[in-house]
Amino acid sequence: MLAGEDYDGFDPYLAELRARTREQVAELERARANPKKYAVAIQNLLGSVGDDKAIIESPVYFDYGHNTHVGKGFYMNSMCVILDSARVDIGDDVMFGPAVQVYTPQHPLDPALRRTKILKALPVKIGDGVWVGGGAVILPGVTIGDGVTIGAGSVVTKDVPDNVVVVGNPARIVKHL
Repeated sequence: MLAGEDYDGFDPYLAELRARTREQVAELERARANPKKYAVAIQNLLGSVGDDKAIIESPVYFDYGHNTHVGKGFYMNSMCVILDSARVDIGDDVMFGPAVQVYTPQHPLDPALRRTKILKALPVKIGDGVWVGGGAVILPGVTIGDGVTIGAGSVVTKDVPDNVVVVGNPARIVKHL
């Protein structure tokens, strides 16, 4: 899965890991009122955290959590989804608007293959100083450069270079910064 190999998304062990992640998200909610416990709950949920200043608003959904790595000063608004079957790397000072979705699983296009429930996952990398507008979707295998602004509702289907603004479906460069 993490190595980009095919995997069974309905494997009982993976289902157990996803259930454990839901418990960790619930613990995050219970710890919200206590800053020290909250920082620890985020560290327990995610693979790595750059500092104790990360904020994850609720509700939130992660497939596994431990495959997501965030840098310093990370902020995630409410209703975000990270399907982290592959590694998701998020740089320093990145902010997500509400309902941002990051997908790493990739389903086969062929309906016969899709019926097998075999998936592939591709990593996502988001650079430093990125703003992801509300409702944006980042698809499997995408790398987003430093200093990028992704407009609300955009669907990012391919790599984005440093210091640009992208908008639309599919997202396209509208401004160089």
